[in-house]
Amino acid sequence: MPKYYCDYCDTYLTHDSPSVRKTHCQGRKHKENVRDYYQKWMEEQAQKLIDQTTAAFKSGKMPNAPFPMPPRLINPNIAPPRPGMPGIVPPPPWAFTLPPGMRPLGPPPNPAAMTTLMTLRPPPGMMPPGVPPPTAIQNSSME
Repeated sequence: MPKYYCDYCDTYLTHDSPSVRKTHCQGRKHKENVRDYYQKWMEEQAQKLIDQTTAAFKSGKMPNAPFPMPPRLINPNIAPPRPGMPGIVPPPPWAFTLPPGMRPLGPPPNPAAMTTLMTLRPPPGMMPPGVPPPTAIQNSSME
C-alpha cells in the first residue's frame, strides 16, 4: 500500500486513505507546520521587496521622496486637502446612496429644526446617557 508524504510536516503517513489524510490535516502539529511554512514564505517575499526597493533607490531609479509633499499655500498650520479631495464641506450623511432594496427613512432633516433640537435641554431628572447625575449639595447650617 502506498504511503502519503506530507510536505509541511516532512513525514510519511502510514496509510494513504482519505480518513487518515483528513485526520492528519486536522491535527494541531500539521496546522502549526502549515502556518509556519506560509509565515516564512511571506517573510521571504517581504524581504525580496525590501531588497528590490533598496537596490532601486541606491541605483537612482527611485526619487528621494516617493510621495512628494505639495508646497504649503496659505496657512502652514493647516494641512492641504488630500489628492482627489477638494477643500469643500463634506456632504451630509443622508446624501450617500443606500444599498439596493433599502428605502430612505424620510426626508433629510431641516437645518433650522436641527439647531432648535440641539439647543433644547433634557427635562429635569433626565440626563443623557453617560452623564453622571448631579450630586446633592449638603448644607451644614441646617441642623
